[in-house]
Amino acid sequence: MDIRKKIKSLFNPPMYQGWGNTRRYFEGWYFKVVNASETEAYAFIPGIAMEESGESHAFIQLLDGKEKRSEYFSFDAGAFLPSSKNFEVSIGNNHFSTGGIRLDLPSVTGSLEFSGVVPWPNRWYSPGIMGPYTFVPFMECNHGIVSMDHSLSGSLTVNGELIDFTGGRGYIEKDWGHSFPSAYIWMQSNHFSTPGISFKASVARIPWVTGKFTGFIAGLWLGDRLYRFTEYNRTRLSSLSVTSSAIELEFRNSNSIISISAPVDKPTALAAPVKGMMGGRIEESMTSVISLTLTERSTGRIIYTGEGRNACIEISGDIQSLSPR
Repeated sequence: MDIRKKIKSLFNPPMYQGWGNTRRYFEGWYFKVVNASETEAYAFIPGIAMEESGESHAFIQLLDGKEKRSEYFSFDAGAFLPSSKNFEVSIGNNHFSTGGIRLDLPSVTGSLEFSGVVPWPNRWYSPGIMGPYTFVPFMECNHGIVSMDHSLSGSLTVNGELIDFTGGRGYIEKDWGHSFPSAYIWMQSNHFSTPGISFKASVARIPWVTGKFTGFIAGLWLGDRLYRFTEYNRTRLSSLSVTSSAIELEFRNSNSIISISAPVDKPTALAAPVKGMMGGRIEESMTSVISLTLTERSTGRIIYTGEGRNACIEISGDIQSLSPR
């Protein structure tokens, strides 16, 4: 293993992080694309999975959000070719990067270009959305944001139907480690009434040296400013409620309060990592609506209130274990 690759990727979370790993490891990127009329919504998830035994394979998952179906395409591990210079990954004839995707799958072909990419701010002492947790070597699952929001151009042919995505919106994030958390909530939307707004939040049960704790990361990109709600910027998860019909969350820090609610829509099953092997199952919806209100804490002034369409939501595990104590 070239230690220079490891160090370079550590400070550039969108890049491949798995240099030198050969077992009990996964890494995957999540590319969400929605066409301009919002009649089509897809997620493409390329990645690599390494089991405890040393067996490994590359994969691309496809999620059709509107039709609520998924497909899993498996490749030899040797087909997985990440760049050591920037975020670029090829799996066979399929190519993924910050600038776009090119697909050559049995049911999907074509290419899309991305422009106006909005990354999560990256500082040397706090690279990416994980902040200082980036430097913790034993995290079960790490998380990264590649682009909170960007525009699309190009087209894809899906099951023989040509779909134009020009003028649509996209979003990219990623995960790496060995397993998804035992319990978590994740949600995202970048389809609000005003272009240039994007929101994501995740709450998860995190293994730690002294036991487990509830960790969370949320961010609202509002025009040209990111409002962050994370443990490491002294945010508190003030409330969490999950019922059979809705999710409600509230985060508070010294500056702002953000209140979120979303219905629980019918989901689609996806493969998920367990100790590096893609043998787990999660369920995701891409047709929910996230309602949120951002309030200035000192004055009570509402900074923003709105609804995010084409929202992705995942709920997994014992959600009650996430509730604020």
